[in-house]
Amino acid sequence: MRHVDLRFARAHWLTRDLVALPATAVPQGFEVDELTWTVGVAPEGGLDPAAAGEVDALPLALADGALPHPVADRHPHLAACHPLHLAEADVPRVAELLTGQVALLGRDALGEVVVATSLQVPGVLDDLYAAAASARPLGASWSPGPDGERVPTVTVWAPTAQQVSLLLWEGVPEDGSRHAWAPAGTPRSLPMTRHDDGCWSVTGSRAWTDRCYQLELLHVIPRTGRRGTVRSTDPWSVALTVDSTHSVLVDLEDARWSPAVWRDTPAPAPVRAVDQSIYEAHVRDLSRDDPSCPEPLRGSYLALSADGAARRHLAALAGAGLTTVHLLPVFDLTSVEEDPALQEEADPAVLARLSSQDPAGMQQQAMVRAHATRDAFNWGYDPWHFMAPEGSYATNAGAAHGGRRVEQCRMLVGELHRLGLRVVLDQVYNHTTDSGMHRSSVLDRVVPGYYHRLDGEGRVETSTCCQNLATEHALAHRLMVESCVLWVRHYRVDGFRFDLMGHHGVADLEAVRSALDALTPEADGVDGRAVTLYGEGWDFGEVAGNARFVQAVQGQLGGTGIGTFNDRLRDAVRGGSVHDEDPRTGLGFATGGASARHTDQLQVGLAGGLRDIAFRSQETGRPVTGATVSYGGSPTGYADEPDEVVNYVDAHDNETLWDTLLLKLPQDTPMTERLRRNTLALATVTLSQGISFWHAGAEVLRSKSLDRNSYASGDWFNHLDYTLQDNGFGRGLPPGPDNGPRWSLMAPLLSDPALRPSTADMAHARDCALDLLRLRRDLPLLRLGSRERILRQLSFPVSGTEHGRPDVVVMLVDDTGTEVVDDRRSGLLLVLNGSKLPVAQTVPGLSGQAWALAQVQREGADEVVRATAWDEAAGVVRVPALTAAVLERLR
Repeated sequence: MRHVDLRFARAHWLTRDLVALPATAVPQGFEVDELTWTVGVAPEGGLDPAAAGEVDALPLALADGALPHPVADRHPHLAACHPLHLAEADVPRVAELLTGQVALLGRDALGEVVVATSLQVPGVLDDLYAAAASARPLGASWSPGPDGERVPTVTVWAPTAQQVSLLLWEGVPEDGSRHAWAPAGTPRSLPMTRHDDGCWSVTGSRAWTDRCYQLELLHVIPRTGRRGTVRSTDPWSVALTVDSTHSVLVDLEDARWSPAVWRDTPAPAPVRAVDQSIYEAHVRDLSRDDPSCPEPLRGSYLALSADGAARRHLAALAGAGLTTVHLLPVFDLTSVEEDPALQEEADPAVLARLSSQDPAGMQQQAMVRAHATRDAFNWGYDPWHFMAPEGSYATNAGAAHGGRRVEQCRMLVGELHRLGLRVVLDQVYNHTTDSGMHRSSVLDRVVPGYYHRLDGEGRVETSTCCQNLATEHALAHRLMVESCVLWVRHYRVDGFRFDLMGHHGVADLEAVRSALDALTPEADGVDGRAVTLYGEGWDFGEVAGNARFVQAVQGQLGGTGIGTFNDRLRDAVRGGSVHDEDPRTGLGFATGGASARHTDQLQVGLAGGLRDIAFRSQETGRPVTGATVSYGGSPTGYADEPDEVVNYVDAHDNETLWDTLLLKLPQDTPMTERLRRNTLALATVTLSQGISFWHAGAEVLRSKSLDRNSYASGDWFNHLDYTLQDNGFGRGLPPGPDNGPRWSLMAPLLSDPALRPSTADMAHARDCALDLLRLRRDLPLLRLGSRERILRQLSFPVSGTEHGRPDVVVMLVDDTGTEVVDDRRSGLLLVLNGSKLPVAQTVPGLSGQAWALAQVQREGADEVVRATAWDEAAGVVRVPALTAAVLERLR
């Protein structure tokens, strides 16, 4: 049996003198030491393993044992491979050989090739070039020329290319359709100079400013095994043409692209991570459905420059204490047509008519799906160019070209800063939409086989959903770090959320943190130390269990100040899991099924998710810590500090909070009860010691018509109405691919008009949510900020005692020590009543003390909570049903 197939890459060239051979690559019936091993080389491609005598081959020597420890430490998933060493005399040839086709060949005693496999080369490319290339700026860098004017140097790292040229166009028309914006005429082809670090560069003149360009590379294409010419945009592009067909030479320090609102509005003062209340929003969602926003600005970067409902709503949130707006991806993405004239939308008038006739109809989703690849909406987790803003959020095709989209994106940041809101960007470095020679593949076009994480056969891993990136490779790591720095320096954003962060290493995130910390107001115009970092710390896929590196997952970021989303609190509050096929099977604290286990998990979350928070378990009555409270067999508490936890009950993924309540509560649940449960769920997040995070619209009962995955569900199902006329419920059955199995349980709900909240309902929910923000803002004891303070000052005095019950949580924060946190209050008492009945809750140890409902709630929108009363003599607090009450003990 032979393994001869160069379509697969089953061996790994890890350093300039070492190839790693997995045992599985050796055919059955052969021993690795029985074969003669060589690296076969074909400078122009077309390597034929059968032509043994005609193939240029470098001998390899099999070494005893496993890979050397330093190499195995860098590549732990390959530690058991057989080491094959290149002769010292051949090492100087390696850089040149890698510009051709290379393969590992194994011959038997008769000289017959029985093993032929392509080689995975990221390891050896990093070994040869990473350190040297780190010093050279990539992309278009600008510096003073001979006459003092800034001129561009375009640099690309392409160590396996045999030739690279810059294609430069003279210009583009000033207006017109997408086709007019594409550069016209034949470009000039300018040869680029190769450097020893694998980079190619060419320096231009000031006249190159705003010109369109592409890279033309000659290299062996792995898929074909043949040499070919490839055109590509610049992976380090900072500006692009419409639909990203060409890169544009834009100087980000050019005053033309620095709008006054961005240039002259300082970012809000830095705050600790735990002081933040974050609001996750999609740029298009914010204003698309706002009739008070001028139509040309709706759904665009410029919408908040108008005094519309979206701006007024965000201003109200900021005035109540919201600190931060988290924007879903605004980097250049592949999934939306950037020219509005070429977008195709399902007719909203027809959709509205269908929904009025049948709120649970199937036609609506069919219409939306038919336009999903050509409409204006997508969440945007489809990276194309990481350092350039997305063009579909520009006001028109002309504004999506070159520096104009830079200007408009900066205007959005400036307007949010003017509202007093920090700006967090959603970053997606775990995958790209495409790889190989696909049109929307950039990285693989420039350095084939390098930037993506490959499986044991040499295929691109897709555990993330798409084409996984490998930020453990030096230049992919650099792309991640440098693009974060660019967004902070040149757009003045205030934080990042990292999608599927567990597919990156702790080292990646620490490098981002270090690079940002080095930015100073004096040198860079920003204080990088104030930038917030958090992400999805899920552990799955080919990297799970630290298989390839120490992952940036829950429980492994202690001391970094980098947060992860807390699914433990989410599931305790909502019940069940977001992966449940039938959402009715699992109920939680806010959905009518509080258990003692839920109570313990919720208490850990309220205490900032700390692994060593100690209390008496409501479930067992015995002492526990956050780490010993179980969450599906894993620790509920995993954080060393509260800034490592982002508490949330809904996000863009999965059902909205309101839709969760619709699915889990009995259909005949009164609207008043539903409203109280919505506020109660938000209270568990907003009044917790971690970072508080809301999905846009949770405060106004936003529905996506029960859609659990609305990434491509169009404007129709992603409706967000800040005028409070329509919360989005009853717009038809949501799209079938992710929701079809649930249609039978959804249809009766969507058809029930009693489940549609009124404008008054939405307004009341909003006003109650605003009060939660005011409580968080006004009560510093809800934001102690450190493990030390939480362990010393925070307790759950009722849990696990004879007075405890699963549907009531009591959290006490005492401030009577010598290090005072709150000058006005010596203590705070949070009571969460998840019961449908009022409770009279004894709180051990507090009798004889004077407690009163917090002023925000005494004067707030919720009349029910005002009935909260404290019996000083008995030490009993009476709290209405389904209520979050905060009591304070004044000094």
